[in-house]
Amino acid sequence: MANYVDGIVVPVPKKNLAAYRRMAQKSGKVWREYGALEYRECVADDVKPGKWTSFPQSVKLKAGETVVFSYVVYKSRKDRDRIMAK
Repeated sequence: MANYVDGIVVPVPKKNLAAYRRMAQKSGKVWREYGALEYRECVADDVKPGKWTSFPQSVKLKAGETVVFSYVVYKSRKDRDRIMAK
């Protein structure tokens, strides 16, 4: 594998999704300025709880919330550590 990826799964109240998107756009810009190759935010608007595990179960999703999966791509673990230190 050539790249290193950090993935984050968080519950976000649906009423705060617009504010979360604004924050995510700023975060993505900073990560890329510091050297990340890619930054993505994915809203799980139709993910159902799984039988044993799933995104909704992993964050103990509550009524009125949705799951957001984010990921940042770096050249390497070394690059990731350098960027995160900034």
